[in-house]
Amino acid sequence: MAARSAIALAGFPVVAGLQLAAVLLLLWTILSVLPGAVALRAGVPLSIATVGALGYETWRALHTRRRTPAGVAVTRGQAPKLWELIDGAAAAAGVRPPDGVTVVADATAALGERTRVLGLIGGRRDLYLGLPLLQALPPARLRAVVAHELAHGSPKLGRWAPLAYRGRVAVGRTAPRISRRNPAGAVLRAYAGFYRRMDAPFSRAQELAADRIAADHAGVADAVAALRDMPALAGMQRLFHAEYVGPGWQAGYVPDDVFGGLLRVLAARPVEMSMLRATEPEPSGPWDTHPPLAERVAALTPRPSPASSDTASAPSSDTASDAAPASASEEPSASEDVSGEPPSSEAADEEKPAEPDEELVPDLPALGRALQAVAFPPRGRTVVSWDECLSFARTTEMEREAEAALAAISRASDAAVPDAAHLLTLVADGRLRAAAGAVFPDTSPEEITARIVDLLGLMLALAALRGGVARWRHSWTGAAEVVAVDGANLNLAELAAAAADPETTEAVRTYLTENGFDLAARADQRASARARVLGGLVNLSADGTRTDLLITDLGLLLVPGLPRGRGVEAKRRLTRIAADGVPAGAEPPVEPDSDQEARRFVPFADVAGVTVLPGRRKGWVLGLRDGGNLSLRPALDADELPGGWAAWDEAVIFLAGTR
Repeated sequence: MAARSAIALAGFPVVAGLQLAAVLLLLWTILSVLPGAVALRAGVPLSIATVGALGYETWRALHTRRRTPAGVAVTRGQAPKLWELIDGAAAAAGVRPPDGVTVVADATAALGERTRVLGLIGGRRDLYLGLPLLQALPPARLRAVVAHELAHGSPKLGRWAPLAYRGRVAVGRTAPRISRRNPAGAVLRAYAGFYRRMDAPFSRAQELAADRIAADHAGVADAVAALRDMPALAGMQRLFHAEYVGPGWQAGYVPDDVFGGLLRVLAARPVEMSMLRATEPEPSGPWDTHPPLAERVAALTPRPSPASSDTASAPSSDTASDAAPASASEEPSASEDVSGEPPSSEAADEEKPAEPDEELVPDLPALGRALQAVAFPPRGRTVVSWDECLSFARTTEMEREAEAALAAISRASDAAVPDAAHLLTLVADGRLRAAAGAVFPDTSPEEITARIVDLLGLMLALAALRGGVARWRHSWTGAAEVVAVDGANLNLAELAAAAADPETTEAVRTYLTENGFDLAARADQRASARARVLGGLVNLSADGTRTDLLITDLGLLLVPGLPRGRGVEAKRRLTRIAADGVPAGAEPPVEPDSDQEARRFVPFADVAGVTVLPGRRKGWVLGLRDGGNLSLRPALDADELPGGWAAWDEAVIFLAGTR
């Protein structure tokens, strides 16, 4: 099977050559029927326009630069025990050790090789290890993970097995990136599909063989546990970024110890970790070669004999330790409240993770800080403690929600409502209910009352935070809550319900003012806050001017476009702008000789509606509240960042609806 896969891989350059030969034969046939003088004059231009262009597009389709993950290289002198573990795994797999080891941010392990000609020619091999694996996995399980990755290139499946694996990785990286506008792409994509079907049996056998090598080296129990731990750790990391890192990042803040926070979440949520370990992971894509997890575990688990099955055996310590990952001894208990308060009784009763057997990397927290500087560069954001980061993030989210709600109420009531004080005035004279009815026309009176109470509760929480009478209390196990400064419960729901009644509104206002609530404070527009980028479009026409576009959760950022023929550079530039973040508050500082002076941000709140223009190339006209218009239409060479058109379609639906 390995030889068949290698032969199918070698077919790529053959197919590319045959495609060029067919075009050359067609060109020669056309020139042969033309008069000699005409054929001589037209031969060179036609050759360049057909064979030359197709050859260039073929090279572009098959040549993809490999992106090196951001990470920190770890040498043998810096972590001798880690390298000793890797050397042992390489010996078990029958391959030479990797040329380098790089610690990366994701919970993953991968062997990268700088191949050429779609993997037909090998090169330098680097092992990429996720820091979460070093934090959470005991050495025995990490040994199984490393052995599995190195075993992909093992010759134990045949002399062609390493070549077949290199080729599959290279093709799997290249084929999905072949543009559908590439004239050479259709044939190459079709052959890539044929190659994938030809290679599938060997890929499956190679993954199972790598599992067996890992089990022989590290033990079946640890190999099976590692198979379950890897997707579970990746899932927990996604949860960690969505609930903890992401909101602070968008608000313009970075915690000073990202990976320490991840370790606390892993230790504080053993139930979620156990659920993820028992869940079948979704395939990562059509080029994912891994068999289902249940099949891989079944292939490694020996079937009990009839005699042994009648005898009950006590559960092993390895099984008991599977429920939670190991943690570094330097880190404080993850069951503690972020603010430093004593943990609850439920958190204290949770099972604590097992300690690692040995220290593979000296001073792992320092490595985490060095990796954070590379993987999470601040780029204008403020580095703060975890408690401050989460507090700023939650407050910013509330401010955005409040600003959107107050803007809608202001338009419906035809009066400016910038803060809680003005909102209470609308409640007292009965105008808030009328405005809410205009914003939500098909809503029952009971639901309108509930929405008013929710809005008042939001505004009172902000007034308490801004007045210094409340603070955030965060937990690694659940949602954050607003509490009094001394940690006592702050029942804002009852105050909001009382404030929603016009007969008691003024009494509530007096009570809040006497107790330090800042009802007149407005939203804090921090210059470092960033809007969340949802997608991007390259090469549009905005009012007749070539423009690139970023779609965010707060509005549209228009960036002056680059001239035709520089589409790749335009996509790269827009990706960099999206990574740097779109400021949600004050305008960013303008650098000399930059295009930031001409950038334009159009908040969704300033858009009154959108009109879709018919035609083969659909267009849109955004009607602005100041009476102006913004016309957008895709150019012939329009392109997108991942998810760009989907994000734009959702934005158009949102702008066309009731807001």
